Amino acid sequence: MNLLVLLVLPGAAAGLALWTGHLPFKLAVPGLCALILVEAMRRDAAARGAAIWAVVAAFGMSMVGDYFLSSRRGHSHYFEAGIAAFLVAHLGYLRYSLAHGRLDWRALGLLLTVFVAYFGLALAPAIESRVLWAAVLAYLAVSCVGLAAAVGLEQPGRVKGLYVAGIALIVFSDTLISFSEFLRWRELNAWILPTYYLAHLCITAAVLLARIDHRLCAGQL
Repeated sequence: MNLLVLLVLPGAAAGLALWTGHLPFKLAVPGLCALILVEAMRRDAAARGAAIWAVVAAFGMSMVGDYFLSSRRGHSHYFEAGIAAFLVAHLGYLRYSLAHGRLDWRALGLLLTVFVAYFGLALAPAIESRVLWAAVLAYLAVSCVGLAAAVGLEQPGRVKGLYVAGIALIVFSDTLISFSEFLRWRELNAWILPTYYLAHLCITAAVLLARIDHRLCAGQL
């Protein structure tokens, strides 16, 4: 069975998470994506490797981040803990990108120009906590590096397109969160979770398609 079909499972979990808002469904989206990649590695020795395990670990850290952000009411530092978890997740995605490509320095320069300016002019004045200020800045920097590395991916067009879209959707979702949390601009809040869940589906599909392309090149399909 083509494992791409199994993406209907995290897709359904995403729909239920959006409909009910229940934490188990939220955690199921990255959790099921991780399990699909583990199954891909179980089936195909050529698909195994540290880079794919890094994506699996990234999905695991996304689950940790989802827990902290969904449970932060009454816990003063859960928001910072969530940011830390998602930062580690970005490192996992970055590991995959650099294993299959290189950092695109032009993309990094453009991203840092835009997001550092956004941080300095809009976010920094709105953040009172020094710890949170540092956490947001670090997360912003790692996100820019991660997206620039995705742009530098040296894999077939459909794989690269899906992977870049996945990382870009995470950055987009995070930007909307910053609008809501720090600038109190919530008109686009409805897009935060759909884009976040779609990002996981895109990244998983990209890794699975890379596996299929590898087998095609090796004459195994």
